[in-house]
Amino acid sequence: MPGFAVTTVRSTLHHCETAWLFTKSDFKTIVLPVMTFASVLSPRHDPLALSCSLCWLWLQLFQGNVSNQSYAAGEDALNKPWRPMPSGRISVKNARALRWALMVFCLGYSSLFSINVLMTSALFTVLVIVHDDLGLGGHPIGKSLLNVGAYVCFEYGSTLILSGRSSLDRTSVTALLCSGLVILGTIHVQDFEDFSGDRAAGRRTLPIVAPEGSRIYTLCVLPLTSLVLAYFWSLGYLCSVLFVSMGCGIGFRCFLVRDEAGDKITYRLYNVWLMGAHLLPAHTRFHAFSW
Repeated sequence: MPGFAVTTVRSTLHHCETAWLFTKSDFKTIVLPVMTFASVLSPRHDPLALSCSLCWLWLQLFQGNVSNQSYAAGEDALNKPWRPMPSGRISVKNARALRWALMVFCLGYSSLFSINVLMTSALFTVLVIVHDDLGLGGHPIGKSLLNVGAYVCFEYGSTLILSGRSSLDRTSVTALLCSGLVILGTIHVQDFEDFSGDRAAGRRTLPIVAPEGSRIYTLCVLPLTSLVLAYFWSLGYLCSVLFVSMGCGIGFRCFLVRDEAGDKITYRLYNVWLMGAHLLPAHTRFHAFSW
């Protein structure tokens, strides 16, 4: 009996680690920015609601990553060999079976909150199917649009659960639209560090389609987006200078530093900038509460 217990614990820990590895790389790119967004816009912050919101977000992300990585095992062998399929922790066949089981579980968990959360989860599932099974994720424009859709689903569902409401107020909807536009215009920054793997997999990302043009575009779009956001959310002079300077610095770095190691650092800095962009609506919230 003790031997059985030890085996069970080891097996459970092994499966938990596998689940963690499926989502490990997206904590800085999705979980932290999305939960920051939800926390800024939510009027309540009790631990139970925060835990439920975080759990919902992670489950949706887990579902999407299992599906996506089951179609990208060859690419991950080059870019991220530590992921579950390249490292041999789970087969492609079992990953695809897990993906459909997760879809059912995510829908069931979402139904515990509200019809809007359930519909958000269902929409995200449709986006995953279009991205992976129908192959639209291999097109640079299609990939960007689907990334925006997924990101908005994450933010909308997480904010609804954390706030305990069935719908969002005007400021939250405005922030959601701004977030979608920011992601649409800048999410391609993640593709620079994955250039080799994406090319080997036959994907047509923006850096592959336009190697020089994508760098010039990033050099322009990050400072411009920073400036527009600072003006739109009425930041003070000091905050505006800091935020715009960050966007300018990352844009110039992306243009000047072009090796794989440099692109990885640029992407990390971009995620810091993205986190800052998700904090900007807090300025409006603060002034609304002060009145």
